[in-house]
Amino acid sequence: MALKNNFIGIDKDPKDTTVVVAMSGGVDSSTVAGMMKKEGYKVIGITLKLYDNNKEVAQSKQCCSGQDIMDAKRVANKLDIDHKVFYYQNKFKEGVIDNFVESYLKGETPIPCVQCNKTVKFNDLFEESKSLKADALITGHYVKSITKKNVTEMYRAIDENRDQSYFLFDTSREQLNYLRFPLGSMLKTETREIAKKLELNVANKPDSQDICFVPNGNYASVIKKFRPDSFKKGNIKNLDGKVVGVHDGIVNFTIGQRKGIKVSASVPLYVVDINSEKNEIYVGQKQDLIKRKISLKNLNLLAESNAFNNEVFVKLRSTGRLIRAKVELNNNFANVSLLEDEYGISPGQACVFYSKNDEGFKVLGGGWIKK
Repeated sequence: MALKNNFIGIDKDPKDTTVVVAMSGGVDSSTVAGMMKKEGYKVIGITLKLYDNNKEVAQSKQCCSGQDIMDAKRVANKLDIDHKVFYYQNKFKEGVIDNFVESYLKGETPIPCVQCNKTVKFNDLFEESKSLKADALITGHYVKSITKKNVTEMYRAIDENRDQSYFLFDTSREQLNYLRFPLGSMLKTETREIAKKLELNVANKPDSQDICFVPNGNYASVIKKFRPDSFKKGNIKNLDGKVVGVHDGIVNFTIGQRKGIKVSASVPLYVVDINSEKNEIYVGQKQDLIKRKISLKNLNLLAESNAFNNEVFVKLRSTGRLIRAKVELNNNFANVSLLEDEYGISPGQACVFYSKNDEGFKVLGGGWIKK
C-alpha cells in the first residue's frame, strides 16, 4: 500500500499538511481517508447531509443517506481523525433538486450529479475547506489527476469502468488546483483491498447505484412531489406530424426511450424529440435518433482554445464511449461535429471534451447540450 512521496503534489511534509477528505460513507472516500492518515497527513473528514430521508429512500442503494453518515462516523473513529457533518439540505434543494425538476419540465434529461459536484461539493465544500486552512480537498472520485507546479490537470481514470471525469467537467480551474483524487490510478479491486487492510467497516459495502434523492430510480415521483401540476396529457406524434397516441406528461419520457411509449406499431418506436411548449412527444425508428451535430451552452474550459486545434474526443453520457469530434468554440457556446454516428443525444446532458497524450485522456472541459 506504499505510495510515492508527495503523491498529492504538495511540496510540504505530510505531518505539516492539513487535508479535508469528503467522506460520503462509502468504501472509496473512506479508503482515501485511511490512505491519507497512513501517509501522515493531518486529516479532517467532512460528511454532507444533503436531503431528509424517508423510509422509501433509506431502503434504496443511494449515496449520502443517513446510514452513510453513520458509516462515515465509524470510519473516522476507526482512523482517529476529526469528523464534521455539514447540513446542506437547503443548498442541495436549491442547487440540485430544483434544477433537476425544471430540466425535466423542459423536456431535457438532467444530470444532477454534475450539478451536485459543481455546487455543494466543489463550491460550498471548497469554501469550508479553505476556512479550515486545509492545503487540499481530497475526494474518492475515480479521476486521475496530475499536479505540477501547483497546477492540476484532470484525466480519465485508469479504471475505465469507474471513471467519473464526465461528472467533474464543470469544476473550475481554481477548484481543480485545490482538489486531489488519489484513486484515479487504481482499480476498484485495489481500493477494496486497501480498505480491508485498514480494517474499515465499509470494505465490502455495495456501491451506490441510484441518484441520492430519487428513490429506486423513480425520478417521476420526485417531480410529482415538487410539481404535481406538471403531469398533463398531450399528443404523441410520428415524424410526419400524425397523432399516434396520448401521453400522461412529458416528464415520463426521455430522448431514446423505447419502453413505456404505449403506441402500437409494426416496428420498434423510440422517443426522438420532446416539445415542452406544445406538450408533445415525437416518436420514430432507431435510425431517426442518429445525430452528428450538437450545440452547446454554458461552457467550462480547463484548457486553452488552441488545445482544440488537435484531435478531440467527446463523451455524451456518463457510460458512453469516447467519440472523435471537431469542436468550434464561440465565447460561452460551442458547435460540435461528431465524426461518428451517435444515438439518443438529449438536451440537458453534458458533452465533455478530451484530448489524448502520453498520460492518457485529458479533460479539456465541456458544456451543456442545448440542441
